[in-house]
Amino acid sequence: MNLNRAILVGRLTKDPEARVLPSGQQLTSFGLATSRFYKDQSGQRQEKTEFHNIVIFGKMAETASLYLKKGSLALIEGRIQTRNWLDATGNKRYRTEIVAEGLQLGPRPQGQQNQTAPLSSGYSQAMPPEQTAPQTQQAQPTQQDAEPEIPIIEENDTIDVKNIPF
Repeated sequence: MNLNRAILVGRLTKDPEARVLPSGQQLTSFGLATSRFYKDQSGQRQEKTEFHNIVIFGKMAETASLYLKKGSLALIEGRIQTRNWLDATGNKRYRTEIVAEGLQLGPRPQGQQNQTAPLSSGYSQAMPPEQTAPQTQQAQPTQQDAEPEIPIIEENDTIDVKNIPF
């Protein structure tokens, strides 16, 4: 089994750059900084920051270019991809980037209007600031929402491979 998955929560290092590919598909790219904190051998608190190149395609790219700006907090879920090309002098160049498949926008700074981003491919929605978060009532689960009953398998039962749903 192979898995190529990255989940990052960080802040944009620059405003998103939006463009349209010759195929007509929307593309947005930006930098994202993530930090980790740790204590060194002497007990001093240290910070290590990593910088990531993010690329988003399609409807989610439009959402990102509309609602994100330098300093915005965002959660990105996607895959890691390394591209290579020859530059003008003939040297081979490499760029590792996260191709976003999911985007969740962080809270907006105080003073901005409370509007949410449209949903797009993956999951993309704006989170309202904590100060203005509306209080909602808990919806009662319907028959359709109820989880299916899972059968209990006894120790001596046999499992037929044809009945496994995946």
